[in-house]
Amino acid sequence: MLREIYEKQVAPDLMKHFGYKNRMAVPKLKLVSVNVGMSTNLLKDPKIPETVESTLTRITGQKPVKTLAKKSIASFKIREGQHIGMKVTLRGDRMWHFLEKLIHVTMPRIRDFRGISPKLVDKQGNLSIGFKEYIAFPEIRSDEIERLHGVQVTVSSTAKTREEGLELFKRLGFPFHG
Repeated sequence: MLREIYEKQVAPDLMKHFGYKNRMAVPKLKLVSVNVGMSTNLLKDPKIPETVESTLTRITGQKPVKTLAKKSIASFKIREGQHIGMKVTLRGDRMWHFLEKLIHVTMPRIRDFRGISPKLVDKQGNLSIGFKEYIAFPEIRSDEIERLHGVQVTVSSTAKTREEGLELFKRLGFPFHG
């Protein structure tokens, strides 16, 4: 559904708006990365990695990959090779399905939601959204939550500038404020 909207409406509109001569020059979405960073406080509880893994699996429909620390940082009490997070990379149909659910179901369920800040789009035209609580996702039932953790969603695009990326996300239906 969202993919069809992109192909039939958004891409032709972006060609006119930015004056692209070639359809391949139009910015498109590459991938969506969903990740959870686990602080040393969270890692002390042995159940937390299992909880994070099951949460990410339910939200994305894909098994997460464990991320390891590249360097030891004494002030953060992190050692090289220590398990510090989990991430899922979505491409293709799963990416489009996830984004549709994110825009139309998850964001309206967020408490006191007034829209996404346009400042969340970086210079390369990628969008990064942080969720303090993962209960806004429809796959999560509030009665089974033991411990809350944050979730970071990054949507990568082929846009060359911030303006191109922002226009792409606006036309796809992301609810920006201001």
